[in-house]
Amino acid sequence: MLDTTVKNQLKAYLQNLKTPVELLLSLDNGEKSGEMASLADDIASLSDKVKVTVSPDSDERKPSMLVRSEATGSEIRFAGLPMGHEFTSLVLALLHSGGHTIKVAEELAEQVKALPGEYRFETYVSLSCQNCPDVVQALNIMSVLNPNITNVMIDGGLFPDEVSKRNIMAVPSIYLNGELFAQGRITLPEILNKLDTGAAQRQAEALSEKAPYEMLVVGGGPAGAAAAIYSARKGIRTGVVADRFGGQVMDTVGIENFISVKATEGPKLAASLEEHVRDYDVDIMTQQRASKIIAAEQVGDLIKVELESGATLKSRALVIATGARWREMNVPGEQEYRGKGVAYCPHCDGPLFKGKKVAVIGGGNSGIEAAIDLAGIVEHVTVLEFDNKLRADDVLQRKARSMGNITIITEAWTTEVVGDGQRVTGLRYTDRGAGESVSLELAGIFVQIGLIPNVEFLKGTVDLSPRGEVEVGIQGETSVPGIFAAGDVTTAPYKQIIIAMGSGANAALGAFDYLIRTPAPQQQEAA
Repeated sequence: MLDTTVKNQLKAYLQNLKTPVELLLSLDNGEKSGEMASLADDIASLSDKVKVTVSPDSDERKPSMLVRSEATGSEIRFAGLPMGHEFTSLVLALLHSGGHTIKVAEELAEQVKALPGEYRFETYVSLSCQNCPDVVQALNIMSVLNPNITNVMIDGGLFPDEVSKRNIMAVPSIYLNGELFAQGRITLPEILNKLDTGAAQRQAEALSEKAPYEMLVVGGGPAGAAAAIYSARKGIRTGVVADRFGGQVMDTVGIENFISVKATEGPKLAASLEEHVRDYDVDIMTQQRASKIIAAEQVGDLIKVELESGATLKSRALVIATGARWREMNVPGEQEYRGKGVAYCPHCDGPLFKGKKVAVIGGGNSGIEAAIDLAGIVEHVTVLEFDNKLRADDVLQRKARSMGNITIITEAWTTEVVGDGQRVTGLRYTDRGAGESVSLELAGIFVQIGLIPNVEFLKGTVDLSPRGEVEVGIQGETSVPGIFAAGDVTTAPYKQIIIAMGSGANAALGAFDYLIRTPAPQQQEAA
């Protein structure tokens, strides 16, 4: 099941096991069960601390693998082969169940251990979903830390009847004790905030008590990470406040134009960014979103950043690097059927539409790439482009047109998402050339129409362009002294990872130049 290279790597990892781990298999006569048995045997052959037990009646889902700690009794289950993006989840489950150190903040670990009651999580994934492993791993960590918590990863592509019964049309989808708990990426702190309702308030109070920063970066994507590193290297008090580290990069699958790195994946790059930032003395605050910026009363004084949690942070200089998010169609039915057929990540949710008809909205590079990817999974893809021609690169257009199950329609204005109350059943669009309304029957709609800057909290504070982007000068400065901006949130014409990083470095250097040329508040008062 595993090739020699992977076996050698896994053998080295399994040397970190301190206590025995049992792999309890529930199998049938199917091909996937044979592959799971082979996988388990491969793992057991690499460490004398791993044993395999086959118990056909141990779980109704087949094939499934239960990872059980013989020391603590903790249980983590994988229903379906944990390969692809989920292989890392399996390796970590083995290590953590075998007593290897769990890399999680001590306060979070204690919060998990203190949770009262029983929690039975079921996490539906697709093995091509780059966002799913983080969710699976967070819940698996909770299972190891608290014996009253269990988690099972379920490959939605292997259990289609179960997916259909629960009307799951987006991954990851997380159920808790039989009820839908969350859908989409969610981190360990966010899970705890949902389970422990007082956690968010305690965290907000702690944030408000923090001393002012000399430079505070709002946003944790490539631009924010670069700004934080360049700031910290100047030896000044630096903070980063962000919803999540990695930003839009977390939703990017293949990255092949990051100079010096031939190929990587978004989550992997995001992890590297965070690791690099943590090498410096930077105060990182995640699961927080800015709600308002209050400019300094006088140049050099403190700028205030109000957060949605109710906390307030202060800093002499600010770098805004909040990036952008997927643009929505803003048509009737879109929000109603979001996660019920309306999707924005073809790599994550595409496998759930195997053998079905879908549409891709948008004829740019992302739209045509999505169509090409989906064509290998679904029955048919219809691409709808508002303009009279596609905007994608010629090489992508040629590839799409060469595929027998992709139809491209231009001058198509999507006007409505149609459904039966439970899931998408089709859409309506206007043929702009003929002026006629057309209906399409389909099961899924993948929206790929570009990005919109995350600037809602900035309106009325700094100057924005007609497209809503932050207007910046050559040093990243905005219209407000002390406030700088970088990356996709700005008027920078090209939205690329490497450009965002350079933009973040530039803004941090500009902000530092502002700091050294502007008296601090106490110096102004003394004068």
